[in-house]
Amino acid sequence: MTEAQAPTHLRRWWRWLGIAWLLLLLALGVQQWRLWSVQSRIDTDILALLPQDASDRLLSDATRRIADASARQVVVLVGSEDGEATLRAQAAFAQAVNADAEATLLHPAGSVEGWFEQARGFYAPYRDRLLTVQQRARLQQANAGALAEQALASLYGPMGAPRLTDWRSDPLSLWPQWWQQRAAGAGLQLGDDGLLEADGRHWALLQYETRDSAFKLDGKRHLGGLLERAAQAAKAAAPGLEILHAGVPLHAEAAAVQANREINTIGWGSLAAVLLLVWLAFRSLRPILLVAASLLIGCGVALAVTVMVFGKIHVLTLVFGASLVGVAEDYGIHWFASRQAEPSHRRWALLRHLLPGLWLALLTSALAYLALGLAPFPGLRQMALFSVVGLSAAFVTVIFWFPWLDGGDIRPTRFSMWLGSTLARWPRLQGRRGIGLFVGVVLVLSAIGIARLQGDDNLRSLQSTPPVLMTEQLRIGKLLGLPSPAQFYLVQGRDAAQLLQREEALAAKLRALVDEHRIGGYRAISDWLPSPARQQADAALTAKVEPQVLARVSEAVGESLSRPDFADAPLTAQAFLASPASQPLRQLWLGDVGGQVTSVVMVNDLSRPNALADLRAAAEGLPGVRWVDRSADFSRLLGHYRRLMSGLLLVGVALVLAALWLRYRQQAWRVLTPTLLAVALTLGLLGLLGQPLQLFNVLALLLLLGMGIDYGIFLIEHRGDASAWLAVCVGAASTWLSFGLLALSQTPALRAFGLTLLFGIGQVWLISPLFRPLPNPQA
Repeated sequence: MTEAQAPTHLRRWWRWLGIAWLLLLLALGVQQWRLWSVQSRIDTDILALLPQDASDRLLSDATRRIADASARQVVVLVGSEDGEATLRAQAAFAQAVNADAEATLLHPAGSVEGWFEQARGFYAPYRDRLLTVQQRARLQQANAGALAEQALASLYGPMGAPRLTDWRSDPLSLWPQWWQQRAAGAGLQLGDDGLLEADGRHWALLQYETRDSAFKLDGKRHLGGLLERAAQAAKAAAPGLEILHAGVPLHAEAAAVQANREINTIGWGSLAAVLLLVWLAFRSLRPILLVAASLLIGCGVALAVTVMVFGKIHVLTLVFGASLVGVAEDYGIHWFASRQAEPSHRRWALLRHLLPGLWLALLTSALAYLALGLAPFPGLRQMALFSVVGLSAAFVTVIFWFPWLDGGDIRPTRFSMWLGSTLARWPRLQGRRGIGLFVGVVLVLSAIGIARLQGDDNLRSLQSTPPVLMTEQLRIGKLLGLPSPAQFYLVQGRDAAQLLQREEALAAKLRALVDEHRIGGYRAISDWLPSPARQQADAALTAKVEPQVLARVSEAVGESLSRPDFADAPLTAQAFLASPASQPLRQLWLGDVGGQVTSVVMVNDLSRPNALADLRAAAEGLPGVRWVDRSADFSRLLGHYRRLMSGLLLVGVALVLAALWLRYRQQAWRVLTPTLLAVALTLGLLGLLGQPLQLFNVLALLLLLGMGIDYGIFLIEHRGDASAWLAVCVGAASTWLSFGLLALSQTPALRAFGLTLLFGIGQVWLISPLFRPLPNPQA
């Protein structure tokens, strides 16, 4: 095939490939429109970013159960110094929620009063076997006469003791005390008006759940706005009111709102910066429109493919993906920078000339992004897939469509000629002494900062919850005694009976910690469902003592009193779990996991000194009991992968050097050295600025290794070529601006990623020309 025939042959194939790409985009767009119109695919769960241990099904099931139990719950506390004002505010708040235009977002959860009536009816046949530790000791030690006097006092007292059943069924008033201890264990210290009394205020509790069909994360404050309007109505009814909100949906909406704001800032900001650079370089509307089209198609296809593969896309992936704009535009800019030196009728020959370099640029960038997926973090793998697909889609758009749509001439502009000419004036390091001195100074300066660098693998590096929302969440948790979802015990037994006995042994240790004020409290199913052995022992104890008490009272009042019959068989786990009484506790029962019956015991208010150490020690020596601290586990995991990826970074340097040696031999060091010096300087700057070294800094350095060597490659491949330098400068500037905007993110992990690349890309851009070879290939 001759040179004249080649462009014709290329055009014929390219026409059909361009049409096929257009049809594929249309089909993908229709499929995604149908998918998103049914259900939102945005994920805000921080734990979804972290790896799940497939070999530890027990821990995975427990974590999922705990998370699912609160996934749709919203809790509101309305507090005032006046109990009547609190009740007015509670009614006004509930009425405002029901009357609001977005009332369909929430529906009231079951009330405490309604649940209590159902639970009391369920437990009534088993009242004789429900005893507290103190009641058990009192019945074992006190004599029948003393107990009979207490029973008579409760029967004829002036006010009468509070009762939950008739006097004959519970002459010693054991059952109210049992319920009071259950309420105290749940953190509910209720006054006579039914309000929670704490911090000098009377608090009313309102519980809601989000409706799946109505609650969608679209970046707007629907739920937060609804609660704010209801709060205004409540405060109008009761001035001086304090209102607290908490719940996973509130955190999810806050994350979506923040992500939407950052996507607009980073994504549209990057796009505006890229288009401005394109306008300055080419002063034509056609390059702006085509480059913008390639970027939007790249991001759209990346979003679609990520959702198809993972089912959802995390908000942090979207924020990270917004910075892709600064990388994906390289292909379009290289095309138009080269077109300035070529007439329009030679654009097909130009495509053949550019394709090898463009393929190489895509490959190196894609490999750099794929390195993010080496760590088994679902979030990082999402980001890697999003980036690789986005780059590939932008690349395909450029090579398939640009030759057809870019039919006019592109004239050099004053800006492009000035920028291209700066390469000739850029200093060049020559001689071993000059190069050695420069490298030595850079390494010494870097070492000063690196010496101050400290590792930080805390899980909080992934969190970006607004401080006000987090403060209210912690305060509500303390007021209501809500358990921590990140620290808990796993208890196992061969059957339900053994499991409950092991829970009871653990609960005895936890009660001692509560009595010593070393933890706030705990929640265990065994407090509501005693083991069969405990039930039988307590039933036997009450069956022995209560008839004696009734006999003494009968003698005193001159009336025959008999004890009613109770259930013959112990209360079973199956019956308890099927009853309304278990509703607040069902998430603690995991059932059969790996042939063992399993449950969770949760703890609350771990703010006391050494609370975590005390809880860990409580599990020691107890068979079938395991202490779990998910925050510490995930932090250790982040540290492990930070060290692992640091090692892989060194391996990557060796592999890149080997690949460059095959191509450039003795000149390979000129390509790699600028990137290595930029890595060292970046670490030094992070240390000098007091920034911690996290996994995401290391991953950013991996990405810098893949992208930074591109500048050195172009400077060697196109020695002294002004158009190649123009493409490098515009591409590097847009990449630098994109990741610079990512450094503005409120999410610590993304900010660390962006800050690292902000430093690294800028430095490798400035250093690479210093190591460019002389125009003579033999130099």
